[in-house]
Amino acid sequence: MVVLAIAVLWTLPTMGLFVTSLRPSENAAYSGWWTIVADHQVTLDNYREVLTGGDTLVEGIWPFFVNSIVVAVPVVVIGLALASMTAYALVWIPFRGARLALGLVIALQIVPVQMAQLPLQQLFYLGWSIGPITVIPKVTDASGHPLISGTFASLWIAHTMFLLPFGIYLVHRSVAQLPRALFDAARVDGASHQQIFRRLALPLAAPALASLAIFEFLWVWNDLLLASTFVSGDADHAPITPYLSYLRGSLVTHDNLLSAGTFVAIVCPLAVFFALQRYFARGLLAGALVE
Repeated sequence: MVVLAIAVLWTLPTMGLFVTSLRPSENAAYSGWWTIVADHQVTLDNYREVLTGGDTLVEGIWPFFVNSIVVAVPVVVIGLALASMTAYALVWIPFRGARLALGLVIALQIVPVQMAQLPLQQLFYLGWSIGPITVIPKVTDASGHPLISGTFASLWIAHTMFLLPFGIYLVHRSVAQLPRALFDAARVDGASHQQIFRRLALPLAAPALASLAIFEFLWVWNDLLLASTFVSGDADHAPITPYLSYLRGSLVTHDNLLSAGTFVAIVCPLAVFFALQRYFARGLLAGALVE
């Protein structure tokens, strides 16, 4: 009963948000959501206006929703690929400095995003030079405009860089728990590292990879700081979080539209979580075990 009561209290604000998203503008502005028990007026016009635009919202949320998918999916795919390959190399390909490399990866997790975002933005826009020596050149198109700064590529690179240390560590702990005899037998049979990685390591590490995919997707989808820093707020590149932030600042008296926009924004993360939830607990457990 105590657990049930806690669960009900935990979901109460979400329930209130959902009810508000279905109420007409006048009702949502001048009465609490709980008054729907006596006043049963509901409407889907809030969702229609949030998705496509209307009298209050000139531009709907749909282009920004698509932008968030365009940003999140490549980051998850690239992050999973790099984290899994690096973790496999650190565990099963012996080389000098492997422990030091793992220690550096773990140490990178404490680097604050706020400390690195502005130098990274300058790197995308101007490149990187040490005195007269150009380390990373400025990447521009034929007309001289930067090709990375202000585009999806800047968010792909930034999110991947900030998420990769945690991803490598999580997958490393899972891959390190795999039975060594299985990998030794595969090598005796003549399997290469590419074959072992593809046919053994990836399937056995699937729970950890699924957990990492959930973490990465939720991080990227809910991010506001990097999305506001690296791209403009227009519908061409801005994800859904800057759009919701704009709604919060401009539609203070339209709680019904803000609530509807919030629920539209959480549909995709919920779908990803429920699709991978059976792997989630196993992946976290595998990443937490110590040899």
